[in-house]
Amino acid sequence: MDCQTEVNCGLHLVIQTSSLPEKNKVEFKLNKDTPSFPGRLLQHDLERNYSSRQGDHINLVSSSMPSFPILQRSSEEKILYSDRLTLERQKLTVCPIIDGEEHLRLLNFQHNFITRIQNISNLQRLIFLDLYDNQIEEISGLSTLRSLRVLLLGKNRIKKISNLENLKSLDVLDLHGNQITKIENVNHLCDLRVLNLARNLLSHVDNLNGLDSLTELNLRHNQITFVRDVDNLPCLQRLFLSFNNISSFDNVSCLADSTSLSDITFDGNPIAQESWYKHTILQNMMQLRQLDMKRITEEERRMASILAKKEEEKKRENQKQSLLKEKKRLTINNVARKWDLQQRVANIVTAQDRKDSDSPSQDPCQIDGSHISASPEETGSLDSGLTSALQGLSVIDSHLVELDGDTLSLYGSGALESLDRNWSAQTAGMVTTVSFTFIEFDEIVQVLPKLKIKFPNSLHLKFRETNLVMLQQFNALAQLRRIDQLTIDPQGNPVVNFTLWKYYVLFRLSHFSMQKINGTEVTQNDMIMAERLFGILAHVASSELPQYRLISILGDARKKQFRYLLETKGKKPGIVNEENNDSKRLIGENTNRATLNYTTRDFYNERLEEIKEKKKFCKMYIEDLVKEATEINMKNEALQKLWPQMFIELVRDAVIEIRNKNSYMKLCLQQITDQK
Repeated sequence: MDCQTEVNCGLHLVIQTSSLPEKNKVEFKLNKDTPSFPGRLLQHDLERNYSSRQGDHINLVSSSMPSFPILQRSSEEKILYSDRLTLERQKLTVCPIIDGEEHLRLLNFQHNFITRIQNISNLQRLIFLDLYDNQIEEISGLSTLRSLRVLLLGKNRIKKISNLENLKSLDVLDLHGNQITKIENVNHLCDLRVLNLARNLLSHVDNLNGLDSLTELNLRHNQITFVRDVDNLPCLQRLFLSFNNISSFDNVSCLADSTSLSDITFDGNPIAQESWYKHTILQNMMQLRQLDMKRITEEERRMASILAKKEEEKKRENQKQSLLKEKKRLTINNVARKWDLQQRVANIVTAQDRKDSDSPSQDPCQIDGSHISASPEETGSLDSGLTSALQGLSVIDSHLVELDGDTLSLYGSGALESLDRNWSAQTAGMVTTVSFTFIEFDEIVQVLPKLKIKFPNSLHLKFRETNLVMLQQFNALAQLRRIDQLTIDPQGNPVVNFTLWKYYVLFRLSHFSMQKINGTEVTQNDMIMAERLFGILAHVASSELPQYRLISILGDARKKQFRYLLETKGKKPGIVNEENNDSKRLIGENTNRATLNYTTRDFYNERLEEIKEKKKFCKMYIEDLVKEATEINMKNEALQKLWPQMFIELVRDAVIEIRNKNSYMKLCLQQITDQK
């Protein structure tokens, strides 16, 4: 028999081993008024302590050998508290053996030092188990408790949710204040209504499928950055996400698809500091009744609705802009591809021309670092493939015209047609920069007069991928009204590889007084150097041209100036005063520059065709003249051969006719009479 001490409303804990004599028994005497517990816990936060409960009075006598304590209660105690047992704050390190208590429904081990759940597998009627504030590292020993409805394991050392497979009737699961990093092994708890995972180490929320009865989920004080699967919880009403690392609504966008949520908290997250926070939440979750524990008013809903409409309009506008940007990107890529194919075709044609002009034994020619076979069959095949690729490009997306602020950007040769549009005076007047990309410079030259008229305030020209290959092409820019800045992108413009190209531009376009070239300020020293380098060249060019050629080059606007030069050319130096000398010098310089003009390849080809026609006509005319002269010469030679005999016959006939004088006179008179 175990020694027992009777204490009113007390418990007896007897530690024993089967082999020990009676003197080695250690008795725990507890005096306790057992508090009452509710049947279920449905409050939103189960982090609270049971600090309001009164502590137990414990008399402990240590044992010489460790073992499990055995709990025994008096018959009065069993009758008074038949279905519940409270062992909180007893400094227990293990769960005691509880014999004869199979009828227990509530068991409380709060505020002890228990490290493992054991010795309760026989309590199969248990529905409430409280192990709050212990040192448990693993969920175990619960497989037989199939009736368990409330399991409180808050403030322990649990790192993983496990071994809950048989607790299918669980209604409340409290795991707050542990070291859990992942939500797992809870999908089978279809009757679970409250899940508390506050103050753990969660970084994301997912794997919640199957919790069809869950109404409250507490995830406060974690490290959560995004939430998933919450929209798959059909009964969820309260979700607490306070004090996490959520910074964007996109990271919790699944909440907008939940139709049951009515109460949610985000306070303590980075998202709650944003000015758009409340309005964004309300406009995406119109069914909410409380946000951050504050009731939502109708005015807040109305403002959220207004802002939602504005946000939707802004979103549509952003989407439109995104579509336009994407279309622009695709169009530019298409134009660039077409340009590249055109350049390759042009290179092949050039290579073929070189091949035709060279001997058949010449090695394969090299263009832009790549070898192209001189075989006519291979060249023709490649040319055909490139032509097919060109034809396959979309005609609609073959050019782009973009007006961004004061910059007009033209991509592709088709964009030049935009200069024929009816631009408003205000819009055209705003344009100060015109950019040309993927357009042949010779095509640009043809529209420069339109550019001067349509956009009179254009001061900055940009050229990129325009095939500027020689200095002579810059002469065409002289016909513009004014240029302050010129930008020549090295990409697609080999002319910038010439060391002196900038000085040539400054010399030829000196009347514009340009301020910048490729973003670099133009200095007075640059102007002087340009004059030194190219001034004599221009003078020689103008001196060697005949007068009629100069007049045709200068045009009507410069004829008066040229006539002035001719009129003063023969006068003595003393006749012309100093002022006229300065004017003549200035006019002469401008005239010299004007002789440096540029003829586009198309215009040159047209002139070449015209010259060929004239040559053909002249050739035919000369041939006719030569033929006619040859015939005359042949007749003359024949006459020279026949003339002696003809002369003899003429003299003979004359002598015969006048031999009979009277008869000859009668014949002559008769001929005269017949003529009358």
